[in-house]
Amino acid sequence: MPILRSMLLLFVLHSTLLVSAKRSKGTDLWKTLNGNAPLVVARGGFSGLFPDSSYAAYYLALTTSLSDVILWCDVQLTKDGAGICFPTLNLANSSDISNVYKDSKVYLVGGELVRGWFSVDYTLKNLSNVYLTQGIYSRSPLFDGTVSNILTVEEVAQFKPPGLWLNIQYDAFFRQHNLSMRSFVLSVSKRVIINYVSSPELGFLGSIASRIGTKTKLVFRFLEKDDTEPSTNQTYGSLLSNLTFVKKFASGILVPKSYIWPVNAGLYLQSPTSVVSDAHNEELEVFASDFANDAVLSYNYSYDPIAEYLSFVDNGNFSVDGVLSDFPITPSEAIDCFSYISKNATGQASPMVITHNGASSVYPGCTDVSYQQAVEDGADVIDCSVQMTSDGIPICLGSINLIEGTTVAQSSYSIRSVDIPELQKSPGIFTFNLTWKEIQGLTPAILNPYMDYNLYRYPAHKNSGKLLSVDDFLSFAKTKPLSGVLIRVENAAYLAEYQGLSVIDAVIDSLHKFGYNNRTVQKVMILSTNSSVLKEFKKKTSYELVYDVDENISDALNSSIIEIKGFAHSVLITKQTIFPASDGFLTGATDVVDKLHAYNISVYASLFRNEYVSQPWDFFSDPIVEINTYVSLAHIDGVITEFPGTAISYRKNKCLNMGNNTPNYMLPVLPGGLMKVITTNLPPAEAPNPVLIEADVIEPPLPPVVEKPTNSETRGPASAPNSRIAASSTQSGQPRTASGFFRSSFVVLAFILF
Repeated sequence: MPILRSMLLLFVLHSTLLVSAKRSKGTDLWKTLNGNAPLVVARGGFSGLFPDSSYAAYYLALTTSLSDVILWCDVQLTKDGAGICFPTLNLANSSDISNVYKDSKVYLVGGELVRGWFSVDYTLKNLSNVYLTQGIYSRSPLFDGTVSNILTVEEVAQFKPPGLWLNIQYDAFFRQHNLSMRSFVLSVSKRVIINYVSSPELGFLGSIASRIGTKTKLVFRFLEKDDTEPSTNQTYGSLLSNLTFVKKFASGILVPKSYIWPVNAGLYLQSPTSVVSDAHNEELEVFASDFANDAVLSYNYSYDPIAEYLSFVDNGNFSVDGVLSDFPITPSEAIDCFSYISKNATGQASPMVITHNGASSVYPGCTDVSYQQAVEDGADVIDCSVQMTSDGIPICLGSINLIEGTTVAQSSYSIRSVDIPELQKSPGIFTFNLTWKEIQGLTPAILNPYMDYNLYRYPAHKNSGKLLSVDDFLSFAKTKPLSGVLIRVENAAYLAEYQGLSVIDAVIDSLHKFGYNNRTVQKVMILSTNSSVLKEFKKKTSYELVYDVDENISDALNSSIIEIKGFAHSVLITKQTIFPASDGFLTGATDVVDKLHAYNISVYASLFRNEYVSQPWDFFSDPIVEINTYVSLAHIDGVITEFPGTAISYRKNKCLNMGNNTPNYMLPVLPGGLMKVITTNLPPAEAPNPVLIEADVIEPPLPPVVEKPTNSETRGPASAPNSRIAASSTQSGQPRTASGFFRSSFVVLAFILF
């Protein structure tokens, strides 16, 4: 890529970052070797977004991370002895070299024959027209060719980073090709400041130890425990038990994170090992590797990468001295904003955290354990989506279709499947087809909305808990430290006209029974997509009424907002209504929230999830960045979330309300900023979201409640039994839900400061 183009893009990047990252006030509680806060080491820069070791990746790491971030460079040597930063020995893995040079070669690497393109066959000049590409194929390829020339170590040093780390992975291979990594490292260390040099070969570290200088720390990199270290012919596992010997060659160790917090085959955390304390006892610093927001995380972290980092730096017993990450912004947040926060901290006043079927990311939704987890997480409001049983009992369940949320499809009730087009396109087993006693005997099932990406929610809890009636729910909530409860009411017209069931009266009766009247300490929120439902509640109660605009809109006419104001106090809108997205990228922002606020209407947004495929790429697989952008940029009043623990932790973090001192890693992203630096052609733009008009808000009055049909009668569209279960059902009776975004994650490219 021409230098002019590189500098132009960097200007675009720089112009969207109005302040440099800074570390807020630290703590004296760190359990690192030297007592200082852990370091963030950016592997190849911000390689979770841009091609590893590219100009843009290094630049973005510097501008979105802690002020003392360390830039990592995997060093390879060219035919003429230049040291380049490239993530793998085989250049084909992360560049377009196969398009530039057609002939590959086969070399012996670590005892195995490998075919590919290798730096030892090309001079630095030969590589000038080779561009870096994203080497991890689940990540976006759309930034390939974006400031992506191969860089030398000296060029990376020109960034003047707070620290530079050279990783020497294949010294033995280069020696076989008459290239001396030892000579290169010693030579370059005289021209630029090298803060760290790591290698999995003790012999190499020993060869430079007496010549490298005191400003450079040597770090021994441990590979897999069963691999053999070539200098000693011992396994890395055995060397781990002899850190006194390692100390002779290095001042620190770099280990895979599993060395410290093992994860079993089921992806559950085991007890931590003594690696950190053992190394600290030998005066060795400990760095942990393999951190990436889109990597496979233990279920214990609930898809929250900050929770994982905190287990390494703030667990009460030890702290690693640094972490090696593809997404350096996230450990920067974890270390500076989320560490050493009291569990009893109250946090900020906003946003209000409202659950979606309780903590349904950890347990089956609408169960006793899901609600209990939500309370323990600190949720402000827990919710109940009301469904009606055949004997007129209002219950809590996320869907009127029992297939979604229970294992009814595997039960004897599977024959009760019916087609009701008015409710859904596929057949279902509906709550009004079973009595409450029958439903109580069903096994709850956790929903896995992204199972197509092999992302599952806490399998150990997949059938935990018991379902609750509305009475059970209110009895539970009344004794808990909650701000209130949210009751969702849908399908009222159908239930009244065809099933003889008044869901509105049933809800009001239960609320009154448990003292949820206008004087109760806990507020009651009634949510519905149907304005007529809310109008009925307005006639009979004084609860907070929330209108759910469940489609993505681009704007709302004043007349429609005035109409809403007549029957609702608050509005729930989709996230894409606030920040429209196309092909997994944010395209901009609307003023819908501002318009609603102008009429004194509170605005809640839905639905927040931690799984990285649920977020546009602009949030780089970090749920905290997503929440922060909606709260601090769009100024929403509350979030509807299946992960209340994450939303509550956001509200407690130490980097809020810092004004001009807010660090970059806690600034909101600039919607549409990423699309400005994509160099390849995107698919055609999607049609714009519609505008909400007054006619969209006005619903016909609810029909009267008919006499409930007897067992021998059927009425209306519920009359067709069907033994078919939806073809899309999973083995646990849960429907598959395709993601609205491409698999991947990432990226906070541009932040703005208020």
